[in-house]
Amino acid sequence: MVDMDRLDPGSMARVFREALRRGMDVEPAALFHDLGRMRSRIARVRAAFPPGALHTVAIKANPLVEVLRAAVDCGAGLEAASLEEVKLALAAGCPPDHIVYDSPAKTRAEIAEALRLGVRLNADNLDELGRIDELVRPGAAAGRVGLRINPQVGAAGIAITSVADRRSKFGVPLEQEGAVRAAFARYPWLAGLHVHVGSQGCGLALLVEGIRRVEALRQEIRRALGQGAAGTLDIGGGLPVAYRSTDRPPLLEDYAAALRREVPTLFEEGTTLVTELGRWVQAGCGFAVSRVEYVKEDSAGRTAILHLGADFLLRRAYHPEDWHHDFAALDPDAAPKEGPLSPCTLAGPLCFGGDVLARDLPLPELSPGDLVLIRDTGAYTLSMWSRHCSRGIPAVLGVDAGELRVLRERERPEDVVAFWSRGRGQP
Repeated sequence: MVDMDRLDPGSMARVFREALRRGMDVEPAALFHDLGRMRSRIARVRAAFPPGALHTVAIKANPLVEVLRAAVDCGAGLEAASLEEVKLALAAGCPPDHIVYDSPAKTRAEIAEALRLGVRLNADNLDELGRIDELVRPGAAAGRVGLRINPQVGAAGIAITSVADRRSKFGVPLEQEGAVRAAFARYPWLAGLHVHVGSQGCGLALLVEGIRRVEALRQEIRRALGQGAAGTLDIGGGLPVAYRSTDRPPLLEDYAAALRREVPTLFEEGTTLVTELGRWVQAGCGFAVSRVEYVKEDSAGRTAILHLGADFLLRRAYHPEDWHHDFAALDPDAAPKEGPLSPCTLAGPLCFGGDVLARDLPLPELSPGDLVLIRDTGAYTLSMWSRHCSRGIPAVLGVDAGELRVLRERERPEDVVAFWSRGRGQP
């Protein structure tokens, strides 16, 4: 089976029309996030794994505090890739023991703060374990510190988001398993292992094999040091989603079933299982709409200028072959555009030639004032917003049980001035 659970253009257009009707701040562009849909995705994760598992949502996929708060309110934890993201998690009301802090570059001060706060901490390397040992108080970190392992299963379909090849900057290589076993013998506070193979582009077999290898190491440690050792395995995230109608990603339930079949000890009593899904939870919950400001025609064809471009879809602009998004043409009232299709290039507002979202895309004829809807923008879009040209972030609206509410106000020019100014936003 495959997971083709996506918001359809018709329902997204209806949401935008409702925002227009209510006079909400959607001009010249707006972002939307379906919170109810996000909750249902989290519920599917919780149902697929043992009741005692901790399921965190990767903050780097979507760092909006109101989105994170909604995830926490339905029982999810949060995974942080920086101390700043730890603070975002706390602002969203996440209990410290439901926050997982991962980063390959933690300073001593950041480690000390994480230990003080009581969050879960995954060390990236053996030297970091030494730093933790210098800072930890006896008994203070019990059950909360893990060590990331690179399972060395090779790169996936998208090289820049693959993190389990032999030259990955992340984790302790599995080939150094002797040093890992010695670390568990040396540091009684070390509680488990962490593995993450990659994000998008990872097939089910590759994800499962990476987890299987690290779980085998964990079982060796437990046999050597006793069943009280290495009680936690954090299996990361990375489950792919559909960005095209032809994509065939695996079902979340098939992923869990494959792990249960191939790595059964993960599901045994006495194991604390942690997940860090981000894209799978968030991507299909979001969409964006931009007004067409100008349409230019010349011998090369038509180009529509939008208010969202590489500032919002950074990966799409630089690596369109890897990062696809579907686009739909709407009229100014958000009704689907009709008429003959012809090639149209969709370009963004930034001042460089690569700010292009699609080239020669078959679309009905666009005019200034029309709208372009962009699908599947809930993950790794707003969180990667570029400040090039210093354009403000549009308003973000939440869709929740049929209601619309503001999740983040539009940035005004004065907000951007404050961002670039010295101290507390004072020029």
